[in-house]
Amino acid sequence: MTTAQPSTVDQVAPVYFAGTDVGASRTKVAVIDADGHMAGYCVLRSGTDFTATADRCLTEALAMANIGKDRIGRTISTGYGRKNVSYAQDHRTEISCHGKGCFHYFPFAITIIDIGGQDNKIIKIDAKGRRTAFKMNRKCAAGTGAFLEEMSPRLDIPLSEMNGLAEASTDMVKLGSFCTVFSATEVLENIRRGKRVEDIVKGLFFSVISRITEMDAFTEKVVMTGGVVAHNPYLVEMTQELISRPILVPELPQFTGALGAALYARETFEY
Repeated sequence: MTTAQPSTVDQVAPVYFAGTDVGASRTKVAVIDADGHMAGYCVLRSGTDFTATADRCLTEALAMANIGKDRIGRTISTGYGRKNVSYAQDHRTEISCHGKGCFHYFPFAITIIDIGGQDNKIIKIDAKGRRTAFKMNRKCAAGTGAFLEEMSPRLDIPLSEMNGLAEASTDMVKLGSFCTVFSATEVLENIRRGKRVEDIVKGLFFSVISRITEMDAFTEKVVMTGGVVAHNPYLVEMTQELISRPILVPELPQFTGALGAALYARETFEY
């Protein structure tokens, strides 16, 4: 009597896919399974060695997913340092990957507002997931995460406390300048005049969203993503009030670019 041998399908371990988003400020890795579900993820400061940071980030994401690197069928990189990822088989633009990642969560026509560490993006996606338009702000740090990071020491408060302080504001100090340098001068002047820190911080948040909302018009459905959004949810509330419509936020708003890259890896994998 012969023993039945397991089929080839039974012997093959499930395949996973990785997306690595190397931003100027933070590096993110998303690991997904064959169904597109997030199995592991990691975010680290990009630092001065993008390649080493991407390697460490993948290692931590794999540990979270409880799988080895040999289970990754394909990796695609994106972001400012996408060409510095040693283990990626291909790379895509951050605009494409952010659109892909957001459409995965919200499969209908959307306008994406992504607030990054060094730049802002507004991406428009149609009902079939195709990008129809995009705009980026790269010429000035105003309206980005770097703007808030610069203002944090000026106010002598940790960056992590800014969201709570803005929420506690009762009389927002409206700043007149969008320029980071001039805004810093305004902040110091308001401190000298005895304005409450909470009200100044809310004014800084308002400067961020004002800078973004003047970049382009929005469609009916708006999605906000990025690390700044992940750590400062009050920015979403303020933006909703400013544009007079509800805003959608994905489960992990800092990872939409990495997720989009992983989804592209899954699409282009040859079984």
